[in-house]
Amino acid sequence: MMNMTLWNYAGMGSRGFYDAWMGSWLGIFLLPLVVWSIFWKGWALWKSARSGSTAWFIILLLLNTAGILEIIYIFLVARSSAPSTSKAKSGKKKK
Repeated sequence: MMNMTLWNYAGMGSRGFYDAWMGSWLGIFLLPLVVWSIFWKGWALWKSARSGSTAWFIILLLLNTAGILEIIYIFLVARSSAPSTSKAKSGKKKK
């Protein structure tokens, strides 16, 4: 009679899921990638929401590109669409 549990069948044996996942190449590369992606996604979503770019917000929210699209948005799109701040908005002084 075979006593094969799901863990043994998956090749994890008595180590458990966490040890097998973190000890593999997946844990070594995936965890930094997730942290990297969350940082850039949060910053890009914040900038798009503050500027009122609904289309960009939805695109950035739905697409996962490991931070590539988010970096492009932050440094190219958001910067070029930012309103220019001039010191002299009008020639009149307020009283």
